[in-house]
Amino acid sequence: MSRIEAITSRDNPALQRLRKLAADPAGYRKTGTIWMEGDHLLRAARTRGWTPALVVATEAAMARPELAELAQTAPRVLVVSASLFQGLSGLESPALMGAEYALPASAPLQPAVDTLVLDRLQDAGNVGAILRSAAAFGVRQVLALKGTAALWSPKVVRAGQGAHFALQLHEGLQPAELEVLTLPLIATSSHTEHALGRVELPRPCAWVMGHEGQGVSDALMARCQLKLRIPQPGGEESLNVAAAAAICLYESFRQRDLTGR
Repeated sequence: MSRIEAITSRDNPALQRLRKLAADPAGYRKTGTIWMEGDHLLRAARTRGWTPALVVATEAAMARPELAELAQTAPRVLVVSASLFQGLSGLESPALMGAEYALPASAPLQPAVDTLVLDRLQDAGNVGAILRSAAAFGVRQVLALKGTAALWSPKVVRAGQGAHFALQLHEGLQPAELEVLTLPLIATSSHTEHALGRVELPRPCAWVMGHEGQGVSDALMARCQLKLRIPQPGGEESLNVAAAAAICLYESFRQRDLTGR
């Protein structure tokens, strides 16, 4: 049975704590908890067996039976006005509810499963979109090198739209830690004759996606066993890293699907 509390003060200690958590991209690393906003994310978490520690729901949400039922999956529910909830929200049009979850425990790196390596990607929207593609096309784990946007920040979680729950995520890694991988690393490069879609890809493999402006570091590129260009018949190198990742991961899936391996 959930404990439901009506909160009317902006100075409520729980709301003050959550405001700090929602505003700090890396705040979860200090608190060990994650802020997620919107009933879509809460439903996705519930489907994957996650239980929130605390839900904050607007009065409008609690007036809707399906959202009230979702809110009461937490042991504690704070019911607030729309204006109070807006103080927690990172959206221009705030959602009706949000929740705090425990940060999942880290698991050992898996050396031989389909993997995505993020090399110092900065933009939270790009990172979240890439995680969505990874989850959609069967990647098992994501390894984010130090300097990459915080994977569990509220902006990345929102952009991921539930992808986080399907992936094993590791962040803050040093390049040397990739040595545990026993599968080939692949990167994209415009300076190669080998084109994606015309080369048989190793299975499983680890795709490496690099910094939006600088690309994959020279040292990491040198460790990649295969470098491929993405054909762009329009004549412009116009793909951003999230689009490039989606194309590469789809091609891996397509080849795997054709062979059934």
